[in-house]
Amino acid sequence: MKATTIGVRLAALSASLVIASQCWAADSYPDHKIRMIVPFAAGGPTDVIGRLVAERLSDAFGQQVYVENLPGAGGNLGVETGKRAAPDGYTIVTVSTGFIINPSMYSKIGYDPLKDFAPISLVAASPNVITVHPSVAAKNLKELIALVKANPDKMSYAQPSTGSTPHLAAEQMKQMFGLDTLTMVPFNGAPLAINSALGNHTPIAFTALPPAIGAIKDGSLRGIAILSKDRVAALPDLPTNGEEGVPGLESDTLTGIVAPAGTPAAIIDKWHAAIVTMAADPEVKKKLDALGFIAVANSPAEFADRIRSESARWDKVVKAAGIHMD
Repeated sequence: MKATTIGVRLAALSASLVIASQCWAADSYPDHKIRMIVPFAAGGPTDVIGRLVAERLSDAFGQQVYVENLPGAGGNLGVETGKRAAPDGYTIVTVSTGFIINPSMYSKIGYDPLKDFAPISLVAASPNVITVHPSVAAKNLKELIALVKANPDKMSYAQPSTGSTPHLAAEQMKQMFGLDTLTMVPFNGAPLAINSALGNHTPIAFTALPPAIGAIKDGSLRGIAILSKDRVAALPDLPTNGEEGVPGLESDTLTGIVAPAGTPAAIIDKWHAAIVTMAADPEVKKKLDALGFIAVANSPAEFADRIRSESARWDKVVKAAGIHMD
């Protein structure tokens, strides 16, 4: 028998053994508790979705999926911890859009979103929202832009995390309308940004929708526009930026699930199937609607494509704004 023939057969046998091993891993998985890293503090949008997934998949898998909050460095600390974990399905990472954007902002970063991780699913998306203190004269987005222009160096906005999509949506608006004198004030989390606007320390806030819903509903903040193509069920009377005559600002705060690169495909598929089932549950949909999230539950390949497109879009904004985190 020729050496080349032997080599081909050995390669085929090796591939068969890998597939069989992965199938076995999926059949027996999980046989103990699973760590879910959330690279942000408790209470924010990423944490809310992570905990919902952990709760639901604990029931689906019959093993506890427990959340470990590892905030720091804009989410990089938790993400890099997840990267170093064994690719066995027992460490999963809940990520936000910062997972995608941070490589554009940090010259030295310890991970690549697609090379170092296996996308599982984009679980949910929450459109960003612009709110203002009730004392602000502007009642809509065009009026707010005009007000900022008429008051150079006198107005500021709060954002929840440097490099987050709310922050970059604000910077994109500044770039589009020449609002260079609108001062950015960063906070470590959306609740703090909302509190700043509530106290009129920063009269404007750009945040994801969930932490702003309560303040908009009770009137302690005025919703100016939802940065989305469509209105949301949680606030049906709040117009979109397009309806306000300012297209191009649509942006989401994304929350997805990834695993360390090399995690068996069969385990990735098992997680994805469980997330799809979870997202189809009417009770989950109702909860997400109330919180200002929209269920997505796309495939690993679709999530990978979304990572690529979001990276390209926000990289342009980051470079134009000169945002550096080193």
